[in-house]
Amino acid sequence: MSTKKDKTPASPNYYVERNNGNLIAIEHLLAEELPDFCADYFLGIDSQTSTLTRLNYAHDLKIFFYFLLTRRFKQYSSVKQFTLIDIEGVTNNDIEMFLAFLSRYTYCGKTHVCNDRAKARKLSSVRAMYKYFFNRGMISVNNSAKVATPKLHEKPIIRLDGDEVFNIVNVAESGDGLSPHQRIFHERNKVRDTAIIILFLGTGIRISELVGLNNEDINFNDNSFIVTRKGGSKSILFFDDDVADALKRYIEYKRECGVPAEAKDALFLSSQKKRITVRAVENLVQKYAKIVSPLKKISPHKLRSTYGTALYRATGDIYVVADVLGHKDVNTTRKHYAAISEDARRSVAGKVKLRPDDEDK
Repeated sequence: MSTKKDKTPASPNYYVERNNGNLIAIEHLLAEELPDFCADYFLGIDSQTSTLTRLNYAHDLKIFFYFLLTRRFKQYSSVKQFTLIDIEGVTNNDIEMFLAFLSRYTYCGKTHVCNDRAKARKLSSVRAMYKYFFNRGMISVNNSAKVATPKLHEKPIIRLDGDEVFNIVNVAESGDGLSPHQRIFHERNKVRDTAIIILFLGTGIRISELVGLNNEDINFNDNSFIVTRKGGSKSILFFDDDVADALKRYIEYKRECGVPAEAKDALFLSSQKKRITVRAVENLVQKYAKIVSPLKKISPHKLRSTYGTALYRATGDIYVVADVLGHKDVNTTRKHYAAISEDARRSVAGKVKLRPDDEDK
């Protein structure tokens, strides 16, 4: 079962369907590709983690047990034969070899390459499992804790700057720079595309939150809307008149064109008049961004970063930015927007005087 493809939700309740799909994927992995004792682990962390987090854990552990099966426990024919005694016997050297294995490995006929960030995530998944069983006394040693995390180098923060923000909105509205073929589709979708771009830049909404929006989530009385955050919690966000105008134009455009009954609740629709997919939103953002800033790889998340940076510069309050963006840990926010400390460094230049001003002489 593939989990990488973004499928158009069959019903308006995007999050319910996505979570149900993830639960089915986890059940499949537990039944077919993970040792039986993992069922106890996933049940134990159910209340502390989201469904998507558990699915990511399951995929990471699947690769870990595949490595052990092919390199450490060749006497077994299946990971289903693994016991907790086997897991307890895995050394920190075995886990370090697993990290080396991840640099380039073949699984199900396909070659995969992991960078240090991907290795660190898989190690975190392995550690979480070991910690669970160790804390409950089901294994007596936790050798995963002895393995050092791969050193991660901070990625440069990519976002739109200055006139690029205004230009991407103008390109979405006008279609300037698009090919003749692209212009055919642009004429039909420009109102929708403009509303999506402005919503990203005006609220910092996540792409998953955007595609899950329903018409009833929007309240023009106080320019607010409800988003479903990671883990299923809901928050109320607010938008300005520019966002309100773009949304109103798009909703009116939908009304004039007609909406099929099965998609009547979804806010943003595809050209096929179904709820728009994550992939479709990624494609439209990249299409306009390439015209405005061809040297930057701008994604919906980079538009979110653009908003977060602008909000931090305007308020100087990292806690406000964390709350609006839905970050549970302010350190996540600080990490993403640490680069704008350059603004602060620039602002203090010249504050310390080495010579008296003329008026002080």
